[in-house]
Amino acid sequence: MDRREHHRAQLRLPVRLRWNTPFGLKTEVCRTLDISRGGLLVPCQETHSAGSPLWVTFPYDTSLGDGQPETFAKVVRTGPAHNGNGNKATRDDANGQAVALHFALPPRAEGNGHGPGKERERRDSPRRAHALPIRVRPEHIPWFEEAMTLDVSAHSLRFLSTREYQEGDRLLVSFELTAPAPWPTASETAARVLRIQAVPDSAALAVTIVREA
Repeated sequence: MDRREHHRAQLRLPVRLRWNTPFGLKTEVCRTLDISRGGLLVPCQETHSAGSPLWVTFPYDTSLGDGQPETFAKVVRTGPAHNGNGNKATRDDANGQAVALHFALPPRAEGNGHGPGKERERRDSPRRAHALPIRVRPEHIPWFEEAMTLDVSAHSLRFLSTREYQEGDRLLVSFELTAPAPWPTASETAARVLRIQAVPDSAALAVTIVREA
């Protein structure tokens, strides 16, 4: 008996996956095995464990390059690459391995000891879920981290990080030229770390920063 929340359609459409690694963002372009309103089944060359966060551009237009909308998703399971009827995928589909993705809201963070877990943030403007590639670096370090935002507002944003930061750290943030920047900036924007929180089912941290006036 099929207990899926949404009906799946067997469509082969291009999709781009993006995810965090300790060495920066990585991407992979492939074609779906099947799709639904709630997620995708895609063949992958890279290994992704259940619960891993990814950002999905679907359908992906290779002629447009960067700047296309991205949706936050999580890996539900991995296994042999079969389509919705149980038929095997073609031999070029990631050596027979497929990843089932579920579209999800940005993860709710949990306190990890870096600050008060019950502190209430008094925002001047509401944050909205928005996936955007950014570059972040401490002000005295020239090497930046490639990361993805979880949500943004006119004065603050939250991004998923694989690095350790401290509350109060001064960071410099820049945005890709092809992406719509949420903050008015010509190069780098100064910001302070407001909060650092653990993300459930992930080794990454959700870092909240506030733009300096």
